[in-house]
Amino acid sequence: MSAPIHIVCAHCDAVNRIPVDKLGLGPNCGKCHRKLFEAQPVPLRGERFAKHVGRSDVPVLVDFWASWCGPCKMMASAFEKAAQMLHPRVRLAKVNTEEEQALAGRFAVQSIPTMVLFKHGREAARVSGAMSADQIVGWVRGHL
Repeated sequence: MSAPIHIVCAHCDAVNRIPVDKLGLGPNCGKCHRKLFEAQPVPLRGERFAKHVGRSDVPVLVDFWASWCGPCKMMASAFEKAAQMLHPRVRLAKVNTEEEQALAGRFAVQSIPTMVLFKHGREAARVSGAMSADQIVGWVRGHL
Protein backbone atom coordinates (compact mmCIF):
# COMPACT_ATOMS: atom_id res chain seq x y z
CA MET A 1 0.00 0.00 0.00
CA SER A 2 1.30 3.46 -0.88
CA ALA A 3 1.59 6.43 1.45
CA PRO A 4 -1.62 8.43 1.91
CA ILE A 5 -2.18 11.86 0.42
CA HIS A 6 -4.66 14.55 1.40
CA ILE A 7 -7.64 15.22 -0.86
CA VAL A 8 -10.27 17.85 -0.15
CA CYS A 9 -13.82 16.65 -0.87
CA ALA A 10 -15.44 18.48 -3.80
CA HIS A 11 -18.80 18.42 -1.97
CA CYS A 12 -18.28 19.07 1.76
CA ASP A 13 -14.65 20.32 1.76
CA ALA A 14 -13.54 17.74 4.35
CA VAL A 15 -9.86 16.81 4.12
CA ASN A 16 -9.46 13.06 3.54
CA ARG A 17 -6.35 10.84 3.63
CA ILE A 18 -6.31 8.42 0.72
CA PRO A 19 -3.57 6.02 -0.40
CA VAL A 20 -2.27 7.15 -3.82
CA ASP A 21 -2.95 3.75 -5.35
CA LYS A 22 -6.65 4.05 -4.37
CA LEU A 23 -7.23 7.35 -6.24
CA GLY A 24 -8.31 5.62 -9.44
CA LEU A 25 -10.86 3.49 -7.57
CA GLY A 26 -13.18 6.45 -6.93
CA PRO A 27 -12.99 6.65 -3.12
CA ASN A 28 -15.77 8.28 -1.14
CA CYS A 29 -15.46 11.07 1.41
CA GLY A 30 -15.24 9.91 5.01
CA LYS A 31 -17.59 12.72 6.07
CA CYS A 32 -20.35 13.09 3.45
CA HIS A 33 -19.82 9.66 1.75
CA ARG A 34 -20.11 11.15 -1.75
CA LYS A 35 -17.48 10.64 -4.45
CA LEU A 36 -14.35 12.37 -3.20
CA PHE A 37 -12.98 13.19 -6.60
CA GLU A 38 -15.11 13.66 -9.70
CA ALA A 39 -14.01 14.31 -13.25
CA GLN A 40 -15.50 17.79 -13.45
CA PRO A 41 -14.40 21.30 -12.46
CA VAL A 42 -15.25 22.43 -8.92
CA PRO A 43 -16.49 26.01 -8.42
CA LEU A 44 -14.42 27.68 -5.70
CA ARG A 45 -14.91 30.82 -3.63
CA GLY A 46 -13.11 32.33 -0.64
CA GLU A 47 -12.49 29.76 2.09
CA ARG A 48 -13.20 26.83 -0.26
CA PHE A 49 -10.47 28.09 -2.55
CA ALA A 50 -7.99 28.35 0.31
CA LYS A 51 -8.81 24.84 1.52
CA HIS A 52 -8.70 23.11 -1.86
CA VAL A 53 -5.50 24.82 -2.99
CA GLY A 54 -3.75 24.82 0.39
CA ARG A 55 -4.68 21.44 1.86
CA SER A 56 -4.76 19.13 -1.14
CA ASP A 57 -1.74 17.07 -2.14
CA VAL A 58 -3.22 16.75 -5.62
CA PRO A 59 -2.34 19.64 -7.94
CA VAL A 60 -5.22 22.07 -8.55
CA LEU A 61 -5.67 23.81 -11.90
CA VAL A 62 -7.80 26.94 -11.49
CA ASP A 63 -9.56 28.66 -14.37
CA PHE A 64 -10.12 32.34 -13.56
CA TRP A 65 -13.05 33.40 -15.77
CA ALA A 66 -16.06 35.73 -16.08
CA SER A 67 -19.53 35.26 -17.54
CA TRP A 68 -19.16 38.21 -19.95
CA CYS A 69 -15.91 36.88 -21.44
CA GLY A 70 -16.32 35.31 -24.89
CA PRO A 71 -13.06 33.29 -24.83
CA CYS A 72 -13.98 32.05 -21.31
CA LYS A 73 -17.30 30.74 -22.62
CA MET A 74 -15.59 29.11 -25.58
CA MET A 75 -13.07 27.38 -23.32
CA ALA A 76 -15.61 26.14 -20.75
CA SER A 77 -16.34 22.83 -22.52
CA ALA A 78 -12.62 22.26 -23.19
CA PHE A 79 -11.90 22.81 -19.50
CA GLU A 80 -14.59 20.26 -18.58
CA LYS A 81 -13.13 17.76 -21.05
CA ALA A 82 -9.63 18.38 -19.64
CA ALA A 83 -11.02 17.61 -16.16
CA GLN A 84 -12.08 14.19 -17.42
CA MET A 85 -8.70 13.62 -19.06
CA LEU A 86 -6.64 14.66 -16.00
CA HIS A 87 -8.84 12.91 -13.42
CA PRO A 88 -7.84 11.83 -10.74
CA ARG A 89 -4.27 13.13 -10.78
CA VAL A 90 -5.26 16.81 -11.02
CA ARG A 91 -8.32 18.63 -9.66
CA LEU A 92 -9.73 21.31 -11.93
CA ALA A 93 -11.54 24.28 -10.41
CA LYS A 94 -13.17 27.49 -11.59
CA VAL A 95 -13.14 30.93 -9.98
CA ASN A 96 -15.60 33.53 -11.27
CA THR A 97 -13.61 36.77 -11.17
CA GLU A 98 -16.81 38.84 -11.01
CA GLU A 99 -17.78 37.16 -7.74
CA GLU A 100 -14.24 36.77 -6.40
CA GLN A 101 -12.51 40.02 -7.25
CA ALA A 102 -10.31 39.72 -4.16
CA LEU A 103 -8.95 36.34 -5.30
CA ALA A 104 -8.37 37.63 -8.82
CA GLY A 105 -6.51 40.60 -7.33
CA ARG A 106 -4.52 38.45 -4.93
CA PHE A 107 -3.20 36.37 -7.82
CA ALA A 108 -2.77 39.38 -10.13
CA VAL A 109 -5.12 38.02 -12.77
CA GLN A 110 -4.98 40.72 -15.44
CA SER A 111 -6.64 38.96 -18.36
CA ILE A 112 -9.12 36.14 -18.62
CA PRO A 113 -9.26 33.31 -19.07
CA THR A 114 -6.18 32.71 -16.97
CA MET A 115 -5.30 29.26 -15.68
CA VAL A 116 -3.08 28.88 -12.64
CA LEU A 117 -1.65 25.51 -11.61
CA PHE A 118 -1.13 25.14 -7.85
CA LYS A 119 1.02 22.47 -6.22
CA HIS A 120 1.07 22.17 -2.42
CA GLY A 121 -0.54 25.58 -2.05
CA ARG A 122 1.90 27.43 -4.27
CA GLU A 123 1.59 28.70 -7.81
CA ALA A 124 3.59 26.42 -10.09
CA ALA A 125 2.64 27.84 -13.49
CA ARG A 126 0.16 30.13 -15.25
CA VAL A 127 -1.09 30.77 -18.75
CA SER A 128 -3.62 33.22 -20.20
CA GLY A 129 -5.88 32.73 -23.19
CA ALA A 130 -8.34 30.12 -24.36
CA MET A 131 -7.00 26.64 -25.06
CA SER A 132 -8.39 23.34 -26.33
CA ALA A 133 -8.72 20.37 -23.98
CA ASP A 134 -5.63 18.73 -25.49
CA GLN A 135 -3.64 21.95 -25.09
CA ILE A 136 -4.73 22.28 -21.45
CA VAL A 137 -3.77 18.68 -20.69
CA GLY A 138 -0.41 19.02 -22.46
CA TRP A 139 0.36 22.28 -20.64
CA VAL A 140 -0.53 20.78 -17.23
CA ARG A 141 1.46 17.60 -17.81
CA GLY A 142 4.43 19.71 -18.87
CA HIS A 143 4.40 21.40 -15.45
CA LEU A 144 3.88 18.35 -13.21
